[in-house]
This record gives sequence, C-alpha cells and structure tokens, in this order.
Amino acid sequence: MLPPVFYHFFRTPLPYARTLALQEQLHALQLSQRRLDAHKDMLLLLEHRPVYTAGRRQNEDSVSDEKLRLTNIGADFINTSRGGELTYHGPGQIVGYPLLDLSRYSPAMGIRDYICRMQKTLELHLHEGHGITPSASEHTGVFLNPTTKVASIGVQVRHRLTTHGFSLNITTEPIAWFDQIVACGLADVKAGSIEGVEGRPNSLKDEVSALVERFGRLYEREMIEMDPSHEGEIGEAILAMEEDALLAGSWARKPIKAPVA
Repeated sequence: MLPPVFYHFFRTPLPYARTLALQEQLHALQLSQRRLDAHKDMLLLLEHRPVYTAGRRQNEDSVSDEKLRLTNIGADFINTSRGGELTYHGPGQIVGYPLLDLSRYSPAMGIRDYICRMQKTLELHLHEGHGITPSASEHTGVFLNPTTKVASIGVQVRHRLTTHGFSLNITTEPIAWFDQIVACGLADVKAGSIEGVEGRPNSLKDEVSALVERFGRLYEREMIEMDPSHEGEIGEAILAMEEDALLAGSWARKPIKAPVA
C-alpha cells in the first residue's frame, strides 16, 4: 500500500528563490532518508510574489534583455532547472510543488504518466469545481480555448524524486503580468483565469481542499494535512519559509504597462 502524501498550504505569498531553495532542501532530505524508507512524499501549495522564471532551455545570455525589462516593472526574475520556457507566477495563482518518490509506484511511475496525471488533476478541478470544460491542445498545460491558457506545468525529476510542478490562475490579477511576455514560447496564446470565466470574485484559499482531494484521487494517494510543528527538520524548514515570507514586505501589485519585446 502506498504511503500518504502530506500537504501544506502557505497563506503568505512566497519569494521564488527562497522557495526554490526550500524544494532543494526537502529533495535532499527525501534522498538521504529513502534508503531507510523513512522519507515523506509532500505537496506544497502556495502563491508566489511576482516573479518571471525561465526554464532550463534558456541560458542567462538569451534572456538578459527580458530580465532587465521585467525587473524594471516590479517583478523578480529567476533562471530555473524546470522544463518549459519563460512564464510568470504571482498572487491570484495557486502553485503546486509535488515532492513525490515515483519509485514507490509499482511499476515505478514514468515522467509521462506523472505529467499526464497532473494535467488531468487540473482539468478535473476546472470541470468538477467550476463547470469549466477545458479545451484540447497539443501543448502541455490546460487551456480554456485554443488561444487561452489557464494552467501551466513544468517539472523536474531526479533520482525518481519530483520537484517544481503546476500553476493555475484563479483570479484575474496574474493576467496583466502575463501580458508583458510571450509565456511558454506560445506567441498566439494569452493567459486566462477561473475568475475571468465565471465573472465573479474568486478566493484562492477556497480552492485548496478540493484541489488536494483531486490530486490524491488522480495519483491514488491518501492526502493528509501536514502539521509542521511535528515534522522535525522538514517542519522547521517550512516554518522558516513562512517567517521569511512575512519579513519580505510588500510589492507593486500591478506592473507598469510596457510593450512586449
């Protein structure tokens, strides 16, 4: 029988670079504890402070001009090792970082199956939770129609342990930031949101429990809410992350309108 997945929802938007370091810390803990089968599988759910991230296909030189332009409108810019190309994360968007050991499945889950289940989780959440039928697309991610994308997926798997994950636009707040870039290399695609479709205010925190349930259903895992105060080194790292988020202060909530380069 597969062990449960422990999930945690951060209620304060997190700085991206610090969250990336947290993922690496938890990945290292999982790897060191795996030989004793003492490692936990986790799902971290959160919002980020405004940040543009480049994928591993893009080197520092190729995005240097974009980095300068985008940091000038009030966002951070980070190069990452995930799949995919340039994208945005920020308030109003729920981000999920599953930290799973794919070798626990029998047979071990492949990366294609892992990504497929992630996409189906998001599609099911739209359909069951909001009555929205996603549009089929040849591209990874979830689309409201052929030219409007509501969710992105970009993952990394090392030693059968996963990092990075997915993002889903809940409110309309991320849209103005997405309008500054060609997201995921798709020039003819714009960003959409659940709130934009429904035409009424939507709360990110109200999405968490249902999204967690659907994640567990698609990955065939029991989902248990984590109590960081009882999780030793893992819990200490999560609580330190929350403290850092509170100390980070505010940010410009709307970007300066600038033409897409």
